[in-house]
Amino acid sequence: MKEKKNRHSKRHSSRNRNKKKKTPIIIASAVILLVLLIPGFFLNGLSIVSYTVRGTGVSQPVHIALVTDLHSCSYGEGQKQLLDAIDSRDPDLVLLGGDIFDANLPDDNAAAFLRGIAGRYPCYYVTGNHEYMCEEDVFASRMAILEECGIIRLSGEAAEIELGGTQIDICGVDDPRAWLNEEDPEESEAAFRKQLEDLASENGNNSYTILLSHRPEQIGLYSLYGFDLVLSGHAHGGQWRIPRLVNGLYAPDQGLFPDYAGGQYKEEGTTMIVSRGLAKESTRIPRLYNPLELVIVELRP
Repeated sequence: MKEKKNRHSKRHSSRNRNKKKKTPIIIASAVILLVLLIPGFFLNGLSIVSYTVRGTGVSQPVHIALVTDLHSCSYGEGQKQLLDAIDSRDPDLVLLGGDIFDANLPDDNAAAFLRGIAGRYPCYYVTGNHEYMCEEDVFASRMAILEECGIIRLSGEAAEIELGGTQIDICGVDDPRAWLNEEDPEESEAAFRKQLEDLASENGNNSYTILLSHRPEQIGLYSLYGFDLVLSGHAHGGQWRIPRLVNGLYAPDQGLFPDYAGGQYKEEGTTMIVSRGLAKESTRIPRLYNPLELVIVELRP
């Protein structure tokens, strides 16, 4: 009996020693993890990210500001921080890629931004999913703000403009949520595709075509219809990033490790740029190594 007790005592003592050895390792690992993660939650101020895209038919440089996924978040009194950032780059036009309004936050900040940008630059707007996550009268009041500001909403339509001698067709489609029908999910996809088809069929004048569409995961369709440049948002940069390792952890409608979280992508002859957006207090999970993003696109010959 004594021999059994001694063996048990030795095993118990050995386990205690192993636990004591592991404890500092666990604590050290936790500290290292915190040191790596905590700065990532704070180094997420507003950044201006520039892309250069070369296009056939572009005769002079054209500068475009892409604003997406504001979600009615605050950028100072009168949205001054965001407006100043745009002014600092003096773009030729501003494209608004959806979710400027939010399903849960009041419209005040979105309206302040739209009124602040109105009249400074030509502005074109497409809806995101959040524009439709409200009652019909609320949606109507939001669209009335656009009209009041002289901001052109593109709903399956194209605007023909000339900048620096370059003919550009700015095409815009509604977010698929505009036709959401839970009893017939394919109805939304069909209506969305119909807008793309109509826009593609109208593009017969050899202009440079820019498609403004909220959702980047549809790049296969955008390429199929031959748009030169697609500008999107919606993915919020995948919310959590590990620079140079993981471009995004999760994005709506793409799931874990999204293919199109943010950045520049190529599909056949189509270039797509996805903004990481401007949402901050509207999101339940804070951004990690995922700065708020104003995108500037420079078109060059």
